[in-house]
Amino acid sequence: MSQADTTTQAPPAAKLSLPTLTTMVVGSMVGAGVFSLPRRFAQETGVAGALIAWAVAGTGMLMLAFVFQTLAVRRPDLDAGVYAYAKAGFGEYLGFFSAFGYWASACVGNVTYWVLIMSTIGAIAPALGDGDTVLAVVLSSVGLWLFFALISRGVKEAAAINRIVTVAKVVPIIVFVILALFYLKPSVFADNFAGADYAGSLFNQVKGTMLATVFVFLGVEGASVYSRHARRREDVGRATILGFVSVFAIFASVTIVSYGIMPMAEIAELRQPSMAEVLEHAVGTWGKVFVSVGLIVSVLGAYLAWTLMAAEVLYVAAKDDDMPRFLKRATAADVPVPALVMSTVLSQIVLVVTLFSDDAFNFALDLTSALTLIPFLLAAAFAVKIGWGGPGGRLAIAVIATVYTAFLIYAAGLKFVLVSFIIYAPATVLFVMARKEQGRRLFSPRELVTLAVSVAGAALGVVALAVGWISL
Repeated sequence: MSQADTTTQAPPAAKLSLPTLTTMVVGSMVGAGVFSLPRRFAQETGVAGALIAWAVAGTGMLMLAFVFQTLAVRRPDLDAGVYAYAKAGFGEYLGFFSAFGYWASACVGNVTYWVLIMSTIGAIAPALGDGDTVLAVVLSSVGLWLFFALISRGVKEAAAINRIVTVAKVVPIIVFVILALFYLKPSVFADNFAGADYAGSLFNQVKGTMLATVFVFLGVEGASVYSRHARRREDVGRATILGFVSVFAIFASVTIVSYGIMPMAEIAELRQPSMAEVLEHAVGTWGKVFVSVGLIVSVLGAYLAWTLMAAEVLYVAAKDDDMPRFLKRATAADVPVPALVMSTVLSQIVLVVTLFSDDAFNFALDLTSALTLIPFLLAAAFAVKIGWGGPGGRLAIAVIATVYTAFLIYAAGLKFVLVSFIIYAPATVLFVMARKEQGRRLFSPRELVTLAVSVAGAALGVVALAVGWISL
């Protein structure tokens, strides 16, 4: 091996225990989404629709969690779960798309954190608006690059900080649920049960909340992404299930108890973070301050975890020769800095794009969810593929997870499918770079079909934006 080659290799990764992996999953899931849930749900559905939505989302995501648990055990040779499963099941090009889409969703998701932080501070500093003003973007950009400097010091240090932050951020959420239950007004809750007139049919109410539920459950696959760091392979699956069970009740509770504090239409008009506004209505100003401080801690912790996961996906894909060589360089502290730089740059670009969006937070939230659906669908379909002919229970779980994820793509709607294509298609440049570096044929006949579909979808998306069929 040449000296040039050795500079691209990371030292043995620090091994993570089951509690650490579980904490990282919880830390990834409990972030900006939960603090925005009251308003987002009230914009779409009443209590009945919310209960059904959480039942559907909880069941579907639990099936996905079981899928990741099963795949971690049955295919221990595959690292960086979501990406590796797509590649093993459906070829290198779709595996590349899975890696890129999962990475891009993490980067876009990170933007929601900065928008929500600025919106929170904007309650006392009007110049920050709802987190989408020029000043808000500038300050968010400073924070984004400061975190880049922190994470560059090493995965071990960042993971340690994340453990502390995860504990700190769960406390205000639990306090919110307890106080909301204490101040809950049965008559208000009953009035919100069927939903306001603007919500539409029960099916449309449930459908409208699906992307929001996807967003708050992102991170359930976090242990799979870090599989190469696990001390024991079986801990990957255990951490996935433990992390999911730990947060599901919290998410659902935050949404449901809010319907007992204020009329649905009023919740739908609150500024973000709506959880703080709901608690202020119940107990006064101190409740808003308490939740707002908890939100900032929560969001910064989730941002840390997701930035780590984003860089990890690019790094492992490059190690498998599915991304250009420069992305597999790592420091002595096991930090894939080129991948981290690329992740930070994409987040920076999306931050600027939010200046042109009608609702920066909801746009970034929905786009994050939509970008994740293709990687999730491919992972679930791979579980169906390897489960065929095996134990019936495992196959049934995989089939349910696949159907659920396909339904989510339908629920996302044409707008976010097209915008996703606009992001996916240009990424093929990275795939071509990797193939050229290896002196390989650029595309097989089947891969050319996938390329044609992605380019056609991206072209349609650009036209739709240009003529106003869809908007950001």
